[in-house]
Amino acid sequence: MKTKLNIVKQMRFFIKMKTKFFYTAILLVLLISSCKETNKECTNEKAKTSESTKGDYEHLVLATVWFQQSAEMQAIYIQSYNWAKIMLEKNLAEKSTKKQAAVVMDIDETILDNSPFEVKCIETGKGYSSETWLNWTATSNAKALPGALDFVKFADEKGVKVFFISNRLTKELKTTMDNMQNLGFPNIDSSFFLLKEETSGKKDRRTTVETEHEIILFVGDVLTDFSEIYEKRDEKLGKDLVEKDKELFGTKYIILPNPMYGEWEKAVYNNSFKWSEEQKDSLRKRVLISY
Repeated sequence: MKTKLNIVKQMRFFIKMKTKFFYTAILLVLLISSCKETNKECTNEKAKTSESTKGDYEHLVLATVWFQQSAEMQAIYIQSYNWAKIMLEKNLAEKSTKKQAAVVMDIDETILDNSPFEVKCIETGKGYSSETWLNWTATSNAKALPGALDFVKFADEKGVKVFFISNRLTKELKTTMDNMQNLGFPNIDSSFFLLKEETSGKKDRRTTVETEHEIILFVGDVLTDFSEIYEKRDEKLGKDLVEKDKELFGTKYIILPNPMYGEWEKAVYNNSFKWSEEQKDSLRKRVLISY
């Protein structure tokens, strides 16, 4: 009798254990399947994020292609610098003070071509930041823009001092000077470079030059390279301000083309870059004029 009872107990025990094992096995299968799906979703999400991030800079492609490859870009730069020579001589002859004559020039997209940096932004999906920008300028490998070197040499031959007022940081001075010296620019000395210390505004730095020099010409790719009045653009995007100063363009102000970036873009974004890429895209399309 005891033997029969023991057999029954053992059978019940094995049935219970088999049932537990069965449900445990099912649970494990479900968990593994769930993990695979989760990993698949995570992988897909990462891929989507990566594609989306790179896509955020697709709007730079055509502008950068134009800047790097169009003969029209080359022609406009050469034309602008040829005209700058003519106006330098004219303004030098008509100088109104006894101060030393000077030309004030921007650096980026005025003298040095940083379009490879924009290409890297497109390739990696990483836009401008202190880190990405410094990685580029540290190479001291930017090329001179068409006509820039010839113009600076021309000004130097005429006895006109050339000052470089740029919003590159002061810690970029050495790499910038190395870059320009390697390209053959004359008189590369730190006393001619007024880089950014605290503020992006260039008014105070222009005033510094004016203490001992008469600025007879400005050359730049952004309106604030010429005057602080362009720092705040309203819904008219600065076009009304240009109209007021129209007599200065081509005479004292030489403007160069830069479709890749600049304060014109910031004006489109209501004077702030603190928008998502999707919002920026909407703001860009909002200012387009159709028929």
